This record gives sequence, structure tokens and C-alpha cells, in this order.
Amino acid sequence: MTRSRDRMQSPHAGHEAGPLDILVAIFSDTEAWTIPRARVDDLRRRFPDLRFLHAENDEEMVRLIPTAEVGFTSRLTERAFEAAPALRWVHSPAAGVGSMLFPAMTASRVVISNSRGMNAAAVAEHALMLMLAALRRLPEALRAQSERRWIANDLSGLPSLRGRALLVAGLGAIGCELARMASGLGMRVVGTRRETGEPLPDGVAEAHRPSALPALLPRADVVVLAAPLTSGTRGMIGAAELALMKPSAWLVNVARGKLVDQPALIQALERGAIAGAALDVFEHEPLPAASPLWSMPNVIVTPHVAGFRDDYWEAATELFAASLCRYLAGEAVANIVDKRAGY
Repeated sequence: MTRSRDRMQSPHAGHEAGPLDILVAIFSDTEAWTIPRARVDDLRRRFPDLRFLHAENDEEMVRLIPTAEVGFTSRLTERAFEAAPALRWVHSPAAGVGSMLFPAMTASRVVISNSRGMNAAAVAEHALMLMLAALRRLPEALRAQSERRWIANDLSGLPSLRGRALLVAGLGAIGCELARMASGLGMRVVGTRRETGEPLPDGVAEAHRPSALPALLPRADVVVLAAPLTSGTRGMIGAAELALMKPSAWLVNVARGKLVDQPALIQALERGAIAGAALDVFEHEPLPAASPLWSMPNVIVTPHVAGFRDDYWEAATELFAASLCRYLAGEAVANIVDKRAGY
């Protein structure tokens, strides 16, 4: 894919005189993941010399993108990319950018940045909520409440998080925030990360390379997945890994559904190979109505809402606006993604 204008040859060269088109294409079947029009209008007011093109579906994205130099989107398709000769920088309002890392994009000089860290506290809180709900058997209490049954005897001997071992697969912004919270509740936190030579994050007792995961799984009472989806992490929890976990352990996934071999997980849950799973993300979303995960008593399902926060779009547009100012000044934008690594 060739870039037609000289100024596009350097991804951080300052913007020269002339119109600059920015495509905003953030839409979803889930209303919460669709940028409000008011936020697009706010960007137009803040940057009156730029032209913001707002696409609300895939067809509009392909139609509007040819003149765009900047994309504010998390769902750039190969078809749209082929129609975008002027594109130099894409910023995602989410942390995950895996769907945009198709071969043509990865091989191009287009810079991708993301919003990693923006929702770390919200996702970590959600993971902690799932952990507490699982170990304290909240779903059973809620079912009994709906049936007006008093089940104090059934819930006797509820475990505490204090003293339990937590394995966080992925000590990024979310994983580190969760480690801090969990250690404050008395859990011993062990995690995996790509770089192990750096000082341990707050609340983390041990940090290991991802290759150590098989040795760490048998030690954990709770395993939380907080890793990005890459070619190396896809299916990182499969039948072999589930077999290494304690029968009393819970798996919590607040990262990406494709990190887990979902059929293998269902089989492990049916056999009682692990105590249960608390899942916010799934291999296919929305989770199909026919999936057995909906009705399994040892499964907690939330509909990919861990990152929800009441000021999400305010924060997302502020982060983009700050990076846009840097871009216009010829400076490197924040949170640049290593397209080869996938994050």
C-alpha cells in the first residue's frame, strides 16, 4: 500500500498546512461501545481547523476514509484500510487492537496507538467483584433469594480471599491494579509479564515470564486472565492448562474470550476439573443463547462490561485529544502499539 503525500513518510513529522481529515468510526451493536454524537461534536468544537468525518457503520467508514489522515476507531477493517491511502495514524478508544492487526496494517507505516490503562481500575474492580462473588457463592444466594429460600446452612464454611493465592496472567495496567487491590485483601499475588528484570509492581510477590504459566497454575486458588490477545496468547488456557489447575480453583477472564479454549473449558466445568469460571468475555459475542455456559451452576456470566464506567467517553476523547495535539505538533503520540507484538 503506497502513501501519496511526502509528509506521510515519517509517522511523527508535524502536520503541514492544508486540510486534515479525521475519521471517527466507533460503533457497535452494544450502545455503550458506540461513541455519542455529542463527543464527536465536542472534538469539532475543540479543533475547528480540522475536519471530523463521523462513520456510524462499516459502509460509511469505507466511503469516508479515503481522505482521512487520522482514524479514531477500534474496528478498522481490511476493506477500509485498502480505501485509505492517506492514513498515517489510528488511535483506538480501547486497549485491545488485535482485530486491526491484519497483515497489510502490520506491514504498513501507519502508527497505531491505544487507550491502555484508561480502564484499568474499572476492569480490576470487576475482576475483584467476580472473585468475591465466586468464592462467597453469591449466585447461589441470589437464586435462593428469587425463590424466597433461606440457605444459611447450605452456605456454611464460605471461604475468604485472605490467604488465597492469586495468579494474574498479564501484569499490565489492569493486572497491576488488580494485584494492588487483591494484596490489600490479604491475597498472595503471583503474575506473569514479558519483562521480569524490572522491580515488582505493588502487591506482587513474584513475577515470571509467560512461559512459566504451567508451573504456576497448580499453585493458584484463583487465576485471572488480564493479557492482551496476540498470536502467542490465543488459546493460552486450554485442556492441558485446565488440567493443571486445582479442582477447587476458579478461572476469571476479563481480557479477551479467545484467550481460552471455550469447548475445553466447558468440558472441564462439566467434569468438575475446576471449581468454576467467572467470565466477562467469550469466544463469540454476544454469547449464543444455546451455550451451556448460561445455565451452568458453577459459571458466572457478565456481558463484556468490565470496562464500563460512567465517564468512559469523556475519558476516551480526552486521551485522543491529547494525543492529537501531540500529533499536530510533530511529536510522538502516547501509547504506541508494537504491531508485531500485538500490544
